[in-house]
Amino acid sequence: MRHELRAEWTKLRTTPGPAWLLVAIVVLTVSLSAAVSHYTTAQLPCPRTGCLQDVAKLSLSGVAVGQVAVALLAVSVLSAEYGTGLMRVTLAAMPRRGRVLAAKAVLVCGLTVAAGAPAVLGSLLAGRSLLPGNGFTPAHGFPPLSPADGSIVRAAVGSVLYLVLIGLLSLGVAAVVRDSAAAVGAVLGLLYILPVLMLIVGDEEWQRRLSRFSPMNAGLTVQSTAQLTELPLAPWAGLGVTAGWAGAALLAGWLALNRRDA
Repeated sequence: MRHELRAEWTKLRTTPGPAWLLVAIVVLTVSLSAAVSHYTTAQLPCPRTGCLQDVAKLSLSGVAVGQVAVALLAVSVLSAEYGTGLMRVTLAAMPRRGRVLAAKAVLVCGLTVAAGAPAVLGSLLAGRSLLPGNGFTPAHGFPPLSPADGSIVRAAVGSVLYLVLIGLLSLGVAAVVRDSAAAVGAVLGLLYILPVLMLIVGDEEWQRRLSRFSPMNAGLTVQSTAQLTELPLAPWAGLGVTAGWAGAALLAGWLALNRRDA
């Protein structure tokens, strides 16, 4: 697959759009995370069952917005070629369509990690700096954001993996839909409609059911470090739901790519 990877990387690095989207992933994620950390105040005193606010999840709030730039990046990797007609040239030069899709998936993963890792680190640093001034201190029952804390490491690594899975999900949808605007709309609808429905539905049991199947709500449970027994899904299990959505989208994209003309 070396030939396909080299060709896809050449196309990607000669296009200005992806570079700006990588910057947007970092800026959007860190900016919103810093804003949430700045404006959120600790609810004191904590109840006997423990403090309900999760400092790690608060610090990583920006991931829910940064994923929009990830979706745009992943969709552009494939749909832009359909828009310009370049896909015909790509498939003529590399007729093994599965390898073409795999090469694009590898690039999406690599680029998302390259932008997602500093975005998540910057968000945690912003939270570590801003949250103590709002009452989130060890004296009030809130542990500090420390790399020595295994749950914080899990939340950070899981957030990067979540962004990677959103990129793969978006790539699979783009392979099925082809049109950039329609693909982005489909991905964002999938991510945000179920959480909106959860706000509308009043029944708590149905809210938990929707949360288990929502690629965003389930996947972002990996950020949770407090009140874990109250979660609809365990953190890694929730990320597994997002992985299932991404795998299904890539399978559908592979089938569509093989069965239809460019």
